[in-house]
Amino acid sequence: MTNLRADGLRVFRELLPGLLPDDDADVEFGDGFAPELMDIGMQTVFGALWTRPGLAKRDRSLVTLGILIALRATDELPYHFKIARQNGLTDSELAEVIYHASGYAGFPAASTARTIAADALADD
Repeated sequence: MTNLRADGLRVFRELLPGLLPDDDADVEFGDGFAPELMDIGMQTVFGALWTRPGLAKRDRSLVTLGILIALRATDELPYHFKIARQNGLTDSELAEVIYHASGYAGFPAASTARTIAADALADD
């Protein structure tokens, strides 16, 4: 039987190296209001979905970016632009994702994504 939290932490570390401690026991996502939300996401999104064999991680990044741009998910987009780059997408390809999203998600959503991408990718 698989441990979805451990799988999720492994995948997350692959996608965003250096963001989490190396020891799973040291990973605590916080306290306060709804403290279990990040663990739920780690298990379901990164543990159950990103580990599926049907798509390459690069393809998953393309799909994820399109969805997050359409949703204007400004908190998640910076991480996923970095993940997409880690998964082999070039800056030119990331720009194409934004251009393409403008036709389906609208210019304001694409413009917001462009600003977020520029900030997130400037750090690397």
